Amino acid sequence: MDDETTIRVNFGKPIPLFPLDSVVLLPQQVMPLHIFEPRYRQMIDEALDGSGQIAMAVFAGEKWKQEYHANPPIRHAVCIGQIVQHERLPKGRYNILLQGVCRAKVASEHKPDEMRMYRTAMLEPLGSNQVVEPETGFAIDQMRTWIEGELTEGDLRELSVADQMLEYVRNEDVPSTALIELISFALVTEPATRYQLLSEPELARRVDLVRGALEDLESIIRQARAQHPEAWPKGLSWN
Repeated sequence: MDDETTIRVNFGKPIPLFPLDSVVLLPQQVMPLHIFEPRYRQMIDEALDGSGQIAMAVFAGEKWKQEYHANPPIRHAVCIGQIVQHERLPKGRYNILLQGVCRAKVASEHKPDEMRMYRTAMLEPLGSNQVVEPETGFAIDQMRTWIEGELTEGDLRELSVADQMLEYVRNEDVPSTALIELISFALVTEPATRYQLLSEPELARRVDLVRGALEDLESIIRQARAQHPEAWPKGLSWN
């Protein structure tokens, strides 16, 4: 797994915005999307003719419920994604796979016009190309050791993805910084926490956020275990 700067992003040009309610794309994550609205079909058409990049944004507040087809406000942090696979469907629809590339923040926004039905924005990097300070590197290495223990013998062992995650944790070719991103999108599911992880430029702070989210998850697993899951109806699981 490469770091998030491997794919180049031209911050000197506007990038298409694709805002959703609570879906947060994180760097390294690959997200499937079905594109069917005319404005976003146009967006994908034009993105594929260019860099193949769009920015996933999150609506701010509840105004989008009344103004979804207009231009409701969005939160400042976005994730620039690269279209790594696409399938054109009848009537101009698409199935795409979008891989998160890097964090960014909205510097200025451009509304749709006569030719372009979708929003674009000038973006700025958010926490990119940081030098990992020795104390941060130590904290990340500690996190790696801790997560390995929890996935092996701790409460996180109960997760259906525990073995898969252990392969990444134990693979020394996976940089610890990339591993933090992988854990973020694979194990942290609460939308508010995921947006915190997206909008936080400091790597050390993201490590703390991931650790806190996983400790909360362990608490939930312990509470569920106390309810004797062996007696649950067939088909129910920890996830």
